[in-house]
Amino acid sequence: MTQGDAHLLVVDDDERIRGLLQKFLIRNGFLVSVARDAAQARRLLSGLEFDMIVLDVMMPGEDGITLTRELRQKMQTPILLLTAKGETASRIEGFEAGADDYLGKPFEPKELLLRINAILRRVPVVRNETVPKVLHLGPVRYDMDRGELWRGPDPVRLTATEAALMRLFSAQPGLAISREKLVADLGRDDAAQERAVDVQITRLRRKIEDDPKQPRYLQTVRGEGYMLQPD
Repeated sequence: MTQGDAHLLVVDDDERIRGLLQKFLIRNGFLVSVARDAAQARRLLSGLEFDMIVLDVMMPGEDGITLTRELRQKMQTPILLLTAKGETASRIEGFEAGADDYLGKPFEPKELLLRINAILRRVPVVRNETVPKVLHLGPVRYDMDRGELWRGPDPVRLTATEAALMRLFSAQPGLAISREKLVADLGRDDAAQERAVDVQITRLRRKIEDDPKQPRYLQTVRGEGYMLQPD
């Protein structure tokens, strides 16, 4: 498996770390989705197929080791645990739960990258063929692997910004993404760009929705941002 083929799920309750890891791994060729806790991770895992999970151990509520133990009962997706704990007992507990590797915080991003690649090379990929990598939006479908939007048999042309937005939304279906985060993930740090994102959302809705003024699939979530809600 090459990096460009691999879809990673990063689960960490620290928003800053989550964002940094996502940007770093995307720059290194991965498709990356993120979750803030075990519940959000489960929602993503129920609808998307991942090649590996990078999971923080010390999270409020359900911790990473408990989630690992539960996931191992129904899937063989490789799991790399991250934690501030460095004690041998904690590492052993993680391995006993079913983790493939264990990396203590703080760590060098390059070491994380090396460990991820090592795991992907040595762990057989068990794919669930029932989990699609195509999101359905009524008569429109989005191919996540190819980054292509189709309406029936016809391709829908996307601008570079629209294509980037679709990649961001499709990585976290059913979850609201703030304007600020969209601006940052698009590589634009100017706060004034938030208005430009609104314009791009309006244009993207024209390509997705039957009625762009009453969006069913690319929804506005009051006070939170925008959310892609596939069928």
